[in-house]
Amino acid sequence: MEEPALTTLANWQNFYVIVGSSAGALTGLQFVVITLIAQADIASSIREIRAFGSPTTVHFCMALLISAIASCPWHGLRNPALLFGACAAGGVIYAFTVIRHAKKQTAYQPDWDDWMWFGWLPMVVYAALAAAAFLMTETPASGLFLVAAVSLALLFLGIHNSWGTVTYIAVQRSQEKSRE
Repeated sequence: MEEPALTTLANWQNFYVIVGSSAGALTGLQFVVITLIAQADIASSIREIRAFGSPTTVHFCMALLISAIASCPWHGLRNPALLFGACAAGGVIYAFTVIRHAKKQTAYQPDWDDWMWFGWLPMVVYAALAAAAFLMTETPASGLFLVAAVSLALLFLGIHNSWGTVTYIAVQRSQEKSRE
């Protein structure tokens, strides 16, 4: 049973090359976004960065890590499943930390959309990764499809959150210029 599962994992190599490369490039782009925040003279502190900047980088890095784990030449699916489970546990804990940071910061009042994209959607995605880790040991093809969906979801979360940050900065700058 292990050999067909490994062949199934090998069939995902091109997918993970694309996702991993995208995650790496987008992580670099997030550094540009943080630089924009620093230059925008918008009232912010490390709490806002922890609540709204760092999670985006973490999601991109997690997509990159998932791609790296899935691309390793494993001799079975147990070890990658364990690693995905560990990533899931870390992701859920981190999502709770992000929610706590978002509640503590005072420079920006998160709306429903922010709570969804920075709070509960990441929680759901990381919980899905835990389910995928379990499924990999029971029905490998289903588990691997769910891992792939999680890695894409993490990319989409990061892209959405980066876009939201950049548009927020652009709107804030525009409002400041119109007041001058």
